[in-house]
Amino acid sequence: MDPARKRKIRLVVALGAAVLLAVALVYTSVSASTETKQPSDVLKASPGQAYQMTGVVVPGSIHHHGSQLDFRVADRDDAKASIPVRYSGEVPDPFADGREVIVTGKVEGGTFSADRDSLITKCPSKFQTQAQQDPQHVIISK
Repeated sequence: MDPARKRKIRLVVALGAAVLLAVALVYTSVSASTETKQPSDVLKASPGQAYQMTGVVVPGSIHHHGSQLDFRVADRDDAKASIPVRYSGEVPDPFADGREVIVTGKVEGGTFSADRDSLITKCPSKFQTQAQQDPQHVIISK
């Protein structure tokens, strides 16, 4: 066989393999992603299905019961729509009233049962004032 033809065949095979790997990577990335839902969306969704929920911890709703943590999460835009969350596992240090969180789990009996160690606390934006970032620390100026 001619050496030039061998090189062309190798090039075509290598490029074909590269294209197949790229397609597999894109497919895996797209199919693995899940859309986060706000509490109002989760309340309307079918129970028993797993969701990733994002929202704001309702002030005054955090209660520890041994290794279990109960709190309520409300929509970012509408604090009226909230759902109780039952969680166990590691609690991030910045977890507090008014913080935005992401948690994965499913709705069981009107309560969002979170998967163990799935609680993520979002950091406040550097573009917000201190009072907006942490409602526990209100700065009063004279």
